[in-house]
Amino acid sequence: MPFLKSPARFLLHYVTRRPLAFALLALLVVGGASSAVGVQYAMKLLIDSMTVAAPSHTAVYFALAAFVGLVAIENGLVRGAAMLLCNITVASGVRIRLDMFHYLTGHHIGFFQNQRGGSLGHRVGALTGSFQALTHRILMEITPPLIAFGGALLIFLAIDWRMAVAITGIFVAASTGLVFLGMRGDKYHKAFARAASESGGELVDLVGNIAAIKSFGARRRESERLAGFFQTEAAAQKRGWMFVERIRALHDVALVILVGGALVWAVERWIGGGITAGDVVVVSAMTFRMLNGSRDLAMALIDTSQQFSYLRETLEIVGAPHALEDAPDAVPLQAEKGEVRIEGLTFGHHPGRPVLHDLSLEVAPGQKIGIVGPSGAGKSTILQLVQRLHDPQAGRVLIDGQPIDRVTQDSLHQAVAVVPQEVLLFHRSILENIRFARPDATDAEVRAAAEAAHCAGFIALLPKGYDTIVGERGTNLSGGQRQRIGIARAFLSKAPIVLLDEATSALDTGSEIEVQQALDALMAHRTVLAVAHRLSTVVGFDRVIVVEQGRIVEDGAPLSLLRAGGAFQRLWALQAEGLDAPIERREFPRFVAGTALRMFGLSPRPPLRLVERQAAG
Repeated sequence: MPFLKSPARFLLHYVTRRPLAFALLALLVVGGASSAVGVQYAMKLLIDSMTVAAPSHTAVYFALAAFVGLVAIENGLVRGAAMLLCNITVASGVRIRLDMFHYLTGHHIGFFQNQRGGSLGHRVGALTGSFQALTHRILMEITPPLIAFGGALLIFLAIDWRMAVAITGIFVAASTGLVFLGMRGDKYHKAFARAASESGGELVDLVGNIAAIKSFGARRRESERLAGFFQTEAAAQKRGWMFVERIRALHDVALVILVGGALVWAVERWIGGGITAGDVVVVSAMTFRMLNGSRDLAMALIDTSQQFSYLRETLEIVGAPHALEDAPDAVPLQAEKGEVRIEGLTFGHHPGRPVLHDLSLEVAPGQKIGIVGPSGAGKSTILQLVQRLHDPQAGRVLIDGQPIDRVTQDSLHQAVAVVPQEVLLFHRSILENIRFARPDATDAEVRAAAEAAHCAGFIALLPKGYDTIVGERGTNLSGGQRQRIGIARAFLSKAPIVLLDEATSALDTGSEIEVQQALDALMAHRTVLAVAHRLSTVVGFDRVIVVEQGRIVEDGAPLSLLRAGGAFQRLWALQAEGLDAPIERREFPRFVAGTALRMFGLSPRPPLRLVERQAAG
């Protein structure tokens, strides 16, 4: 989006989206401000017609009609402009937020890892606020004083050109001086904006981690810590506010002196017969209006400058160029078989420190590959590159023969179902959370996916069944229940490729058995790449690859790798030593049932001891 490169282009983009509406708004504003000048001149005509030696009733009523008519026109145009401005800016605000959400969600995943979610949300809202504030300032607070100045100048030229020159000099000097002083306070307003964004992000972070706060009894401690952020914000706000108030006080003193001087001059000219009583009234009224206008104009210019600064700062973050873009000639991915081929991948978050080194892997359609290895070996990175969450420094990934950097990212993600270690749910109903994978799915299809993922049982026990709200991030459900909702999503997506990123490693034994049954059903007839911490979850796979320091050191069937006595066998032996860990009493029946199934070969996965005996033989 090129218009995100500068505040002026951003503003112009959304103004030109509604050119006729903004043109009409400008006409209403100009007409209202011009009518306000006309009201002052009509008052002069009325007073002059009433104070002549032989007043003409016709002239008096004509001036009175002009005065009342212009007052009515002024108010009508101003109200019409305000209502139109309301409609335009509210509608534009909706469009801005939608555009920013679309652009924001196109950012690289690392972008969100380095930003606070609350701060980003605040900044997107601030873009709308800045657009509304700038259009209001320019049209309603900057334009009217300028028109008033132009009209007053014409009136003063008709009365006394010397007075016109003097008032013009005063107006320009007052406005320039106020703007100069106001710009010196820009640093206070920037400091306040930074402090407000930081405190807002901190508050959202605390609310998002309320469970940790409660579990550690940290309410008082975190409240005191948060108070520090709020106090810093309040101090920055106070400095900026008081700076502006001091400028206004200085202007008020100058206003008294200058208006008083103008009135003395006008009265002296009236005494000398140089001007009429109406001229005195219009001079005093217009002088007062111009000097007040100079203050309003200066404050509006200062605020406009500040809004441009805020807008520029926000656009630098939210509008940063996307690290991953669809190729100009990208086409939708045609994924039917689910073949995955990785060719010579080299990747590192820092180019000088690669995580993967020249890694290649071929996965046939429908094949199930387990990826194991020590922490930090690059296992999850492989899955991220298959999803194109990053672009490698070298090599490529192909799905059904199509390079993933030549297809659209949306079509790629639709072809790949991911079940992560922690499934995150929306604060919506269970039905909506499952349907998130395929919005056009019918209720019957959603329920069928839930049945396949072994969700139907616990859903039936919930107060509102499928209409139950799961809470923020799914906190009203257990970890195992959230995992099965995530698996139901994958079922519903009908994606030919499934990526499992330690999908059961954070679960207790009972939940793992239930989730594993759902995963076994999900993996049927699909291509699967599964990162596994618990090696027991991949013993039934077609192949296992062992990754160490970003390289594949072993690749083969689980039984063959155990017999080989290499890296996989060593990992197996290390985990076998941990089998004596105590099992909670409430999980013991599930554990026994799962073990019995595998002992008699009734589980989709081979019995562990049988695997060991076969490997030993």
